[in-house]
Amino acid sequence: MQNAHLRLGLLEYHRITEKTSTRIRVRVSSYIGEDEQAHLVGVFGNDSDIGAITAAVHEKACFTLTFPDGAIKEITVGEHASCYRSSVVLPGRKHPVRHLIAISEQLHANGSAGRTILSRKAPDEAWAWLSTFLGLPAVPAWAEHICGILEDEGRFLPLDSIGFEPVLVTATADEMLVWISAALKSGAIAFPEENGPVKWPKHSLFETLCRIRDEDGQ
Repeated sequence: MQNAHLRLGLLEYHRITEKTSTRIRVRVSSYIGEDEQAHLVGVFGNDSDIGAITAAVHEKACFTLTFPDGAIKEITVGEHASCYRSSVVLPGRKHPVRHLIAISEQLHANGSAGRTILSRKAPDEAWAWLSTFLGLPAVPAWAEHICGILEDEGRFLPLDSIGFEPVLVTATADEMLVWISAALKSGAIAFPEENGPVKWPKHSLFETLCRIRDEDGQ
């Protein structure tokens, strides 16, 4: 992808002890957060840098995040964060690049307490995730109408991000059921004409990545 480096952020960790001062910088490929709370941080670097960042996350450390547009924010992943590490082998490079994804406790509990974080608010995808997280009776054809209600009610809240277009949906299962019931009674949506399993559209990872590429115009 052209100019991919222009979409990367920078994560800095500065630790001072009685004998040493350490500053570590790694590139950020993905980020979702609200205010100082980071929900997802994806970074890559060498062995020692990623090891240090992993340890710092578990220590509930604070980091300095620089966004691609130059904006700077202090963030933390908070307590009980989970870290997932992997390696990426690049052609012509002797050593693999280390990759880390840190996820907050809140994101692990996604869909609870009336808060659901979505990677974006495209109606078909948002409705599929919401119905899954909240355990709602749903069919794909309801996506446009129900997401329109959420939009009108101001329940889609944009989040800070790198590599995503995330939104926080503030709605409980009970609220969603009230809106679904009202829409059914008014005829705005309808149950399927035939009984049987509900078939949701399937999208492969390749299709998803191609769509993101096309939306970025690269």
